[in-house]
Amino acid sequence: MESPKASSNLRRKALVGVFWSAIESWGRQVISFGVFFLLARLLGPETFGLVALSSVCLNFLQVFVDQGFSQAIIQRKELEPEHLDTAFWTNLGMGTFLAIMTIASASLIGYFFKEPAIIPIIRCLSVTFIFIAFSSVQNAILQRTLAFKSLAKRTLIGVLIGGIVGVTMAFRGFGVWSLVAQQITSSFVQVLVLWKVSDWRPGLRFSQRHFKELFSFGINVLGMNIFNFFNRRSDDFLIGYFLGSVALGYYTVAYRLLLVLTELLTSIIARVSLPTFARLQEEPERLRNALYQAIKLTSLITFPGFFGMVILAPEIVRVVFGEQWLQSIPVMQILNLIGILYAYFYFNASVIMAMGKPSWKLALDGVQAVSNIVAFAIAVQWGIVAVAAAYVIRGYLMAPLTVWVVWKLVRINVVTYLRQGAAPLAATITMLGTIFAVKYLLSNIVNTSAMLAVAILVGAIVYILSIFLIAPKLFWQVVNIAR
Repeated sequence: MESPKASSNLRRKALVGVFWSAIESWGRQVISFGVFFLLARLLGPETFGLVALSSVCLNFLQVFVDQGFSQAIIQRKELEPEHLDTAFWTNLGMGTFLAIMTIASASLIGYFFKEPAIIPIIRCLSVTFIFIAFSSVQNAILQRTLAFKSLAKRTLIGVLIGGIVGVTMAFRGFGVWSLVAQQITSSFVQVLVLWKVSDWRPGLRFSQRHFKELFSFGINVLGMNIFNFFNRRSDDFLIGYFLGSVALGYYTVAYRLLLVLTELLTSIIARVSLPTFARLQEEPERLRNALYQAIKLTSLITFPGFFGMVILAPEIVRVVFGEQWLQSIPVMQILNLIGILYAYFYFNASVIMAMGKPSWKLALDGVQAVSNIVAFAIAVQWGIVAVAAAYVIRGYLMAPLTVWVVWKLVRINVVTYLRQGAAPLAATITMLGTIFAVKYLLSNIVNTSAMLAVAILVGAIVYILSIFLIAPKLFWQVVNIAR
């Protein structure tokens, strides 16, 4: 059992990690969303659809570069230098192989999707495999030590420079190549910065024994990443294949906003949760309490964020992206209904991995992937709105299974577990009613931009006051954490 001093030190490191994770995540999203806003204004749905279609193939192969070694490095109690060297050279070899294979098979991929325009895009973006291989071990080391300040520097500098390159090229009329250059530049700069802030360098060693130790854990993570790809990208694949790049462009913009909100509101704490939970794996009571606390704090910001997007999506799309993206509105509204599940289930994976049960997570992801693919394949014939609805419905139907898995591992009290989001949900309902009233009263008085600004401001004030009245202890807890 850890001493009180060690426990306090871990709590302090976790809070500092959350702070810098927030700086990284929010800073990256502010920059990337600003870039995204400018590019969406300058480029059309077909352009975004072509890059999204290319990314479907590349993202699938990307999961094989790291092979789960990063997660294995984070999770291991005892870590030797040979683990790191072996992971680095394995990843670099795999990344180089995948880059060469992708360049050679790009024509077949373009023929399969009946989109020859994606062939040169795929070939150019294949270099990102090597960038991932060069950065995965350093990234894992920094996460393991909760050094999120260094990770924040890497991300913010890379995203900023990549965004400048992409927007500049878009203004100069480079079209789809603006998005390609943005991704390549951002990835390359992040590798350079990561090697600058990290003092670890690979040695010329490869150990078969250490490879087996990493692979025994990583193979399960690899399987999870494959299933996660099908969970996250099978809808893009089916839309691109059956409905074309334009429909995929509309869907991509709506889903991109969901991911932005998820990154801003959920993954900040989730990123810190795995290394923190891993240190508590032999103290189930503390781990349970840490899980409850993470859910409570996350639901406090995710509930109003996701459900606010559902109501304000028409105004946000018109003001931010323009009239050419109106077909993305219903997709955006439906996708954000998944917010309640994200607030809870983003931490379940960290609990399962921290308890050393990657095979459990693998099985759970497999069931979810299969159910997603079946749901999307059935829904795609009715268009992108139906695909979005299938994603949300499938998520809620699978929710009890996910809760049961966590209960089996750490014996959570299900009522206590679910109750963590009660106060934020009540405050969110109050906020939504207020926003409805604002939209009704101002719809014929002010323009869309002014109404959006007023609705967000009034909604935020009402939400904060509601939390203060409904759960004052939670309110002051957040204030103290911020201090």
